[in-house]
Amino acid sequence: MLEMLLEKAKEYKWQAGLVLGAVLVVAVFLVTRAEPKVEQVSQLTPQLEAVSQSSDQPKTAQSQEKVATESQQVTVDVKGAVQKPGVYTLPAGSRVTDAVKVAGSFSGEADKNSVNLAQKVADEQVVYVAKVGEAVSAVTATPATSTASETQSSQGKINLNKATLADLQTISGIGEKRAQDILDYRDSNGGFKSVDDLSNISGIGDKTLERLRAEVTVD
Repeated sequence: MLEMLLEKAKEYKWQAGLVLGAVLVVAVFLVTRAEPKVEQVSQLTPQLEAVSQSSDQPKTAQSQEKVATESQQVTVDVKGAVQKPGVYTLPAGSRVTDAVKVAGSFSGEADKNSVNLAQKVADEQVVYVAKVGEAVSAVTATPATSTASETQSSQGKINLNKATLADLQTISGIGEKRAQDILDYRDSNGGFKSVDDLSNISGIGDKTLERLRAEVTVD
């Protein structure tokens, strides 16, 4: 039996060699095709890193530009006798006159003497334009020439007996209606004798009164 197998191998040795050669050719072909892919990937990696870095740079620049833009702007709340009361964003260094203009200018019932149009506005400032006949004293002095507001004490508290409607609205938690109620009480009772008198105003309870003590005075 073994002799027969050997005879067969000798008889078909050229076919076996042909099959072996074909296998080798296919193997070499597959190897040569795989190598360029590895090389291409290695060459592509630095390019991808460069693209990633370049895409990150515009984002950083945009963030810096946004911060710079915000620092060059102020946001103010324009209230009272203007055409379009609301919150507006203006370039830093803007004046009250700019805030009034962006709010549609004065309404027909505005008391133009109630605001200092030349005053520079600050971020988060309330610009209040009173109506004619409203209990708001005219603004004549600028922050540069006035040493201290007449409506504030030396401790920086709002004087209830001198404050305007706009002054009262700078107190935390006091809106236009509550500020007007305070003015009405002051006019009806000849002024405030003590801060405790605020408890006589509707809507101001004990907790609110205690909080207001740190911000108001009658001196």
